Amino acid sequence: MTSSFEFHTYPARPSDADRDRALKVLRDGVALGRLSHDTFVRRMELALAARREAELAALTADLPAERGWTRLLLDAVGAVSGFTVRLRRAWQAERLPKLLLPGQDRPYPLRIGRDPASGLRLSHDTVSRVHAELSRQSGLWVLRDLGSTNGTTVNGRRVIGAAVVRDGDLVGFGNMTFRLAVQ
Repeated sequence: MTSSFEFHTYPARPSDADRDRALKVLRDGVALGRLSHDTFVRRMELALAARREAELAALTADLPAERGWTRLLLDAVGAVSGFTVRLRRAWQAERLPKLLLPGQDRPYPLRIGRDPASGLRLSHDTVSRVHAELSRQSGLWVLRDLGSTNGTTVNGRRVIGAAVVRDGDLVGFGNMTFRLAVQ
């Protein structure tokens, strides 16, 4: 009779932490220009499907992980860069003109655009005739882009379809930017 200890077992599957480490090396490889985007995407798919740690190691073998001072320097530059972006946004936010949100009892959406019939008319070349609309839905303010040419943004991100907005958000219509405020 044989015990269970005599049977060959397969190596353990890579843990989520192992996969995360491999994906980080791949991301760093793209950021440093050592991998093309297509190669990164393919290797990322393989890393997520890997069944053994050796498969993960093979995916990152040609990409040495940054160690020591280099890694610390890159992390510090990333942190400072992120801080300066947040600082610039905070500085600009207080200097932007305010766009007052309509009263909560408004029964219909507020149209925004160059069209004279718009509830909020913005006479700027980068604003479409019918650019966007702001409406109250289930107690939340929703900003919807209406197929504008130059786009609608919320906090620097382009709105695809619609986005929930709040007091203090930065909204942009073409090249015009406002800070939302409650009446």
